[in-house]
Order: sequence, then structure tokens, then C-alpha cells
Amino acid sequence: MTTATFGQQHLVSFNTANALRICLFDGPLHLAWRHSAMTSDFIAETMSLGFRSSERQYKTIRHDIGYLTNELIENSIKFRAAGEIMIEALTDAHSFRMRIANLIDHDATARFQELLQKVTNGDPGDLLIEQIETSVLAGDNASGLGLLTLMSDYQVQLAWHFDQGGPHKRTKLQTYAAMAISSS
Repeated sequence: MTTATFGQQHLVSFNTANALRICLFDGPLHLAWRHSAMTSDFIAETMSLGFRSSERQYKTIRHDIGYLTNELIENSIKFRAAGEIMIEALTDAHSFRMRIANLIDHDATARFQELLQKVTNGDPGDLLIEQIETSVLAGDNASGLGLLTLMSDYQVQLAWHFDQGGPHKRTKLQTYAAMAISSS
């Protein structure tokens, strides 16, 4: 089995002892994007409850966590191979962290790793502007906009860990994210 990690490698050491854990099962409900919104709203609400003493901070943290989780869950649903999606999230006074694990096929692995080479080796703000311009000129929804927005506008640290060579030519992908929580 071969492994590869892209992005902020220190994020890969993720202690889930106190994490909220949600598993989205593939099956009769057929995982779809609507599950992303419901799940991210639930995680955002749960993770921001400890900040209710300041309504402004609570709303900001809830929004930021909701946006982050929705982007990453949407990606895991959109690009997954058949199978469950495991989401783990935790927060403390200063940060929100999450890990999403799902399976992807080997073709998607190669395409995604190519995208990650570009996304992780440049300035997120510059790459975001470049990607938006490319998308407008091509008249499509360019890949990577959500990740670049998270990195540029929300200062989210991201990492992706690939375990290749699994059964049925599938790769286990673990996506890690860390975002600072504003104390104001």
C-alpha cells in the first residue's frame, strides 16, 4: 500500500478521543448534497454551542464552521467511491478541527492529487483569483474554488492523506482541516 500526504502534514496527527463522530452511510438514502447541508448545519451548531455567551462570536463561529464543513462534506460526497463517509470534529477555545474519511477510486485519486499539487504549492489568494478568472473565461465551475476560498478567506489549514492500494482499486482519503476561532 502506498501513501501520500499533501498540505499541512502536522494536521494528520488528529486525536479523536473527544471528537463528535458522524457516519454517513451509503445505502437506501443515496448520499446526496442535501445531506451535506444538514450534516454541516448540525456540526456547526453543536461545535459553536460553547460560544453562546457572545451572540456575535457564536454567529460568526457557527457560520465559519458551517461553511468549512459544508465544503469538505460536499467534496467527499461528490468525489467518493461507494461506501460510508466518516466525519470527526472537535473544538476548543482557540480552534476547530475536523477529519473526513471516505473512499475514492484510483482515477479520482490521480486527478485530485494533481489539483492538490497546484493548490498546496502556491499562494491561496493568488491561486483563487487565477482560478476564478479561468472559470469565467471557460464558462464553467472550476475545480478547487472551495478549497482555495477556505485557505485564502478563512485561513483554514488543510491536509489530505491518501492510502492507495485498497480493495477494489479504491483509495482511502482522509481530509484534515484546522481553523482558528476568533476570540472577539
